[in-house]
Amino acid sequence: MGEDSEAPPSAVGIVRTQVRLQKLDFWVRYPDYLANELLNEYESHPDSPGLIDEAERILSSQEPDLRRFPMLRHRFGAFEQLDNALSVLVERGLARKHDRLGERRVLQHNYYLLEKGQTTAVDLLREAPVLGWYGDRTRTVVALVDSLGGSHIKARQYLQREYADTPIGSYIPPITEQARRRLAEVRAAVPAPTAREELVR
Repeated sequence: MGEDSEAPPSAVGIVRTQVRLQKLDFWVRYPDYLANELLNEYESHPDSPGLIDEAERILSSQEPDLRRFPMLRHRFGAFEQLDNALSVLVERGLARKHDRLGERRVLQHNYYLLEKGQTTAVDLLREAPVLGWYGDRTRTVVALVDSLGGSHIKARQYLQREYADTPIGSYIPPITEQARRRLAEVRAAVPAPTAREELVR
């Protein structure tokens, strides 16, 4: 987790800033937007075919409909009140929130996963393997923007017109069909493997 003088002694993970947490949460809750972002990343790095493969796995399944958990558009983008959900975790000693205070306002919210929370998550996965989807999807999201802060992720999400044009206070709409059409176009533009590449496979 690195050096952090404010971290609880039993902390095993951290998400710095509420903005970052909200933006990561959005891509978990909107698989079609995540798949579209994977296509964006693929077009920037065409030597990474795993990106388009993952986008196809998402969009060729029912995941965009079954896993979508709508979020409201706030004046700073996708937003969800976190305190109620977090209070349950804090009460049970699974997580902790720390507010870094300035003279007039909170400067930054940090969210810590505690050892007990990690152990509980492992136990839940053992008892209900279907919950593994959340871990898999979160790892995909984090790998996509691991080096970026919340403001950079927010800016990337605002590049999607449907996201940016959602009225404040309304639920952000899905883009599943648009993403599927784009996937087909990107797939069609992928060069066919050479005979040598086929032999290597």
